[in-house]
Amino acid sequence: MANTIDRRREERRVLAGTLVGTTIEWYDFFIYAQAAGLVFGELFFAPLGATGGQIASWASLGISFLFRPLGAVIAGHLGDRLGRKRMLVLTLILMGASTSLIGVLPTYADIGIMATVLLVLLRVLQGFSAGGEWGGAALMSVEHAPKERRGFFGAYPQIGVPVGMILATFTMWVLNLAIGPEAFLAWGWRLPFLFSIVLIVVGYLIRRSVEESPVFLELQERRRESSAPLSMLFKHHTREVVLTALIFIANNAAGYLLIAFFTTYVSTVIGMPRPTALLMTTLASFGWLIFTMAGGWVSDRIGRVRTFQIGYGLLAVWSVPMWFLIDTGNVGLYFVALFVLTIGLGLSYGPQSALYAEMFPADVRYSGVSIGYALGAILGGAFAPLIAELLLKNTGASWSIGVYILGITIVSLVAVSFVKETRGAPLDTQSIEVVAARASGTVTR
Repeated sequence: MANTIDRRREERRVLAGTLVGTTIEWYDFFIYAQAAGLVFGELFFAPLGATGGQIASWASLGISFLFRPLGAVIAGHLGDRLGRKRMLVLTLILMGASTSLIGVLPTYADIGIMATVLLVLLRVLQGFSAGGEWGGAALMSVEHAPKERRGFFGAYPQIGVPVGMILATFTMWVLNLAIGPEAFLAWGWRLPFLFSIVLIVVGYLIRRSVEESPVFLELQERRRESSAPLSMLFKHHTREVVLTALIFIANNAAGYLLIAFFTTYVSTVIGMPRPTALLMTTLASFGWLIFTMAGGWVSDRIGRVRTFQIGYGLLAVWSVPMWFLIDTGNVGLYFVALFVLTIGLGLSYGPQSALYAEMFPADVRYSGVSIGYALGAILGGAFAPLIAELLLKNTGASWSIGVYILGITIVSLVAVSFVKETRGAPLDTQSIEVVAARASGTVTR
């Protein structure tokens, strides 16, 4: 009885640690995305003009994604060797420091091109830390989970994304409403970045209290000193890395339209008041939270692959029609368009942690899920707002953006359909010896 109580207490600590940590990390990431759409074009890319500055601002949002794989490689390699917990704490601190520094940056009007350079460098640090964050949080939750509840446990770090978005968008909404657009442009935009300092302290204290993953501890006891997880990953699991990347691109691209593009589009093109657009995006994000948790729960019952297929099917069907609702300029229809979108987003995001963890042996699991996730983010969300902006400029039709989302959703749907159902797969250590034996053909997976 005592052991059961202790186990459940530790499970609660793990879920809280992964949820709070990913929420803070993604709050930091999304604050930049919101600011890129609302003010950075004017403050840091002024010489390019209104349109050029906005395009450059979206590009700066995407540049950081190029450094996610580097963060994933380094954090994944060290996480497989030193532990999930240490890397979770380090990535949290790095993300918080770079975000807070953005809040005190001089603008282009103050120091010229150096302001732009420093902004991009800090954005690169954000991308580097985000590349190592998700894999550690996902594995901590899934590897602590009972076998029959991995999808549900794995959904906790996933909902850190919509919760972080709700927090970021709500903060922007309150500031725009409280101080007005002029004051927000002058100095108010800095406050959400500086607020990150408080969140980092809270997240650090919670994550420090979480025990290391039991699967990692078992693996650490058995590991040979000469093992090389990263080289083993690419030698024996290239197919899995490619599939994880392709599976993620549609969700990440559509998600970044919700995170960053829609608010800018309806406030600048359609003419909806910015505070109203921010509020509707915030409220719609609760749908993303709800359906992400539902996706994890459902995947424990009908399987990860089937849940993904349902989510991507809904996303494909809705990707074009939603633009006709958004273009009406009606606040209620704008909310409906975004909320329905979150159904497909949630169902194709909630099972991700469990699916990815079950696709790799423990020796290379952190590296595999982190690198696949990072590559998928580059191909998906990195430049989705920029591509959307260019499509809108060149076609004049918002529904062309929906066609773009439809196309990559089909790619992700096909990719996940190539994965053999993983629900219930053992998460044992599958050490280097087993990997080598499997590669030689003496052990089948």
